[in-house]
Amino acid sequence: MRALLTRAAAAVQLRKFMGVLAIWVITLFYVLFQGGKTSFMLFIMVSVLILYLFIGGLEGVRRARGSRSFYSEQDKPDLLYAGGYLKVKLDVTIPGFLPLPYVIVREILKRHNGESWVFEESLIPNMGGRGELLFQTPLLERGRYSFENTDILSEDIFGLMEHKGTFKAEGQFRVMPRAVVVPRWQLYERKARLSGPQVSLLQSRRETTQINGVRDYVYGDRLTRIHWNATAKTGEWKSKEFEHESVPRTILVLDGTSSGYYNSAQFELAVSITASLLGFGIRERIGIGLCCLDKHNKVFSPAEGNAERQKMIQYLIDINAEGKGPLINRLESVQRMFPKGSYFVLISPQSGRVVLDTLHWAENRGMTPSHIHVLHPSGKYRAGEWQNILHSHGVTGHSISTLQELPAVLGGDSVR
Repeated sequence: MRALLTRAAAAVQLRKFMGVLAIWVITLFYVLFQGGKTSFMLFIMVSVLILYLFIGGLEGVRRARGSRSFYSEQDKPDLLYAGGYLKVKLDVTIPGFLPLPYVIVREILKRHNGESWVFEESLIPNMGGRGELLFQTPLLERGRYSFENTDILSEDIFGLMEHKGTFKAEGQFRVMPRAVVVPRWQLYERKARLSGPQVSLLQSRRETTQINGVRDYVYGDRLTRIHWNATAKTGEWKSKEFEHESVPRTILVLDGTSSGYYNSAQFELAVSITASLLGFGIRERIGIGLCCLDKHNKVFSPAEGNAERQKMIQYLIDINAEGKGPLINRLESVQRMFPKGSYFVLISPQSGRVVLDTLHWAENRGMTPSHIHVLHPSGKYRAGEWQNILHSHGVTGHSISTLQELPAVLGGDSVR
């Protein structure tokens, strides 16, 4: 009996519960010392009320449970891109036979970097104690998200007591970085006018006339590449896949130095550039690797397969620009993972001597360096000024201020 009283008291506000209990004691004394039908009826009414509140504290929302499901326009609702949103459906079941006019459902969504959002909605359960809550998340940025414990709050029909229950409805999903399609990259074209003198000595990426298979259509594919038979059979646009000549491998080096970025938006741009270039490598079947100089230095060896690329993208989901220390010192610790003769592409907001020293470090180790400068309006150099400095040192350079301009800048259609 003591355990039941403890559970009931824990589910309600103690001050209000003690107040109602005091009223019951007064009516009891009223019956004992006064007697009569009036006092007895009053005592019965208060006792029934106490019993109702007691049962409500034991049952109802304290034993609530639920399940969660996600809905999205994409094929995989648990994996979407930054800038999207999810529709969340929460099915709630509240056991018990006491009527509940409504309940308050409180949800907390947490991001991997500590940010959180609170969703609070009212829900009217049916006679069986079941209800369905639908809500939509805000536009989400790159990261890993999970729902915390769900709180269910209710009041009795008199509004005297507030009951609270908690349950865990599993719900995790990931938001991938923004990415754009890059049809061309001058780095792989022979004698490109934005390439340094060392790049013109390397073989360019050329397609042979040998068909290697069929792939999904990518925006920008020429009409002659479309595989009409496969398109007719599947009902979706398909393109021919040709074999390519050999090309040097590429290592993308993402600078995660915390002091190098003006704000989080600039770092998100750097991550999106990296994700877009990884997508280019998969479409063109180029061996592209990834080196993240973040809180921990992580290197993925250059690979052409989609499985390896997915591992790189998954790693990009969680990084937060927490790196510290000079770039060269951190590169020295993982230099054995860099293949000689490869392209070394530094994606960084930094400029000046620290970047030049890093690019020369890569060149001295047999790699072909280039720099993708992630711009910010308050930067030391303008886009053209920094590119001129890089070209004077025989290094390819591009300056990017928005993700949408990445395809044009890398393809040479727009020189900044």
